[in-house]
Amino acid sequence: MASQIVELDRIALIYPSVSSLCSHSDFRHRPTLRRFAAQSNFQKIKLNLDVSGSGVQGLSRIPRGVLVNQRRRVIPRVASAELPERIDGGELADEEVQSGNQSLGKGNLDEEQREKTSQLRKRIIFGLGIGVLVGGVVLAGEWVFTVALSAAVFAGSREYFELVRSRGIASGMTPPPRFVSRACSVICCVMPLLTLYCGHIDVSVTSAAFFVATALLLQRGNPRFSQLSSTMFGLFYCGYLPCFWVKLRCGLAVPALNTRFASSWPLLLGGNTMWTVGLVATLISLSSIIAADTFAFIGGKAFGRTPLTAVSPKKTWEGAIVGLGGCIATSVLLAKVFCWPTSTLSAVAFGFLNFFGSLFGDLTESMIKRDAGVKDSGSLIPGHGGILDRVDSYIFTGALAHSFVKTFLPLYGI
Repeated sequence: MASQIVELDRIALIYPSVSSLCSHSDFRHRPTLRRFAAQSNFQKIKLNLDVSGSGVQGLSRIPRGVLVNQRRRVIPRVASAELPERIDGGELADEEVQSGNQSLGKGNLDEEQREKTSQLRKRIIFGLGIGVLVGGVVLAGEWVFTVALSAAVFAGSREYFELVRSRGIASGMTPPPRFVSRACSVICCVMPLLTLYCGHIDVSVTSAAFFVATALLLQRGNPRFSQLSSTMFGLFYCGYLPCFWVKLRCGLAVPALNTRFASSWPLLLGGNTMWTVGLVATLISLSSIIAADTFAFIGGKAFGRTPLTAVSPKKTWEGAIVGLGGCIATSVLLAKVFCWPTSTLSAVAFGFLNFFGSLFGDLTESMIKRDAGVKDSGSLIPGHGGILDRVDSYIFTGALAHSFVKTFLPLYGI
């Protein structure tokens, strides 16, 4: 085989470790070696390498610029040992390559762990901030609560219609026009305000559905049923269901007579009249949902083995059972604290409904995101994703909680 002259005046060797380098047979990767050597603060020595098909055979110092006669073969590895007088061609190089790969893998794991820690820190910080803010809004009630809910509904509806227009969903259907999506977001935003002002929501929902259907039918081009169905579901999911939180918090204005906080609550903050059945039911429901999510996450991490559903592969039956237990326990505990509802069985049933509603809402949003091919509905909240990622467990729960208190509890549970 023909031989080739190779200049080896700038190869950087690392000792006592080994630099595993791979060279093409025509040795045209020498500039890469130069850049590698220039970027690394390694000691540079000039070496004469005797290379054969079996690897590196020998080493000796050579002056700068001396040319070495080599065979035209691929150099599998260039290694350096602690003593520069000798390099073993095979075993030492393999060991050092494995060590380098292990170090690289460990570095990647460390970086991934730091990223997870940073994300967890963001989740905790923003989660606590959101919790404090929501608690103050719930205590304020009336227009403060309703306006804050309307803002969240507007952001959530925008995220929903963006998911509908995403590639994963839009590839199998025709999304609604943008002007219809934006109009629906505004309509969803106004629904909670109309609920507080009018006391009911039936007329507003019917009027909104009629307006949207008319706009879709009169659009240019061929109207599609998929446009109508996705838009109507958006009005129901993002607009109609959240209004039940207004009906629960502000509509059930019956005083919670047995609540121990009512007698000692400062007059400046509303006095004892502020503690209504609606306020207590809302606080218990929100707290139970938080407990359900938290206990389900912990239980899934610790005991999760059996997948719950294909919609959300990370959810397990074990985590769901632990979440159910945590939700019911929280509902019963807060029922004892607030002295509402007076029946323990009613508190258990209320906790079960809260868990079922939160799980159903979570799975529904997971199904939408799965079809859309995205991990998060948005990026509005750092560490949490979009607004739908944060409130998906609450969307269906408000309707269940309101119906339970108003229909199944005698005298609203007082």
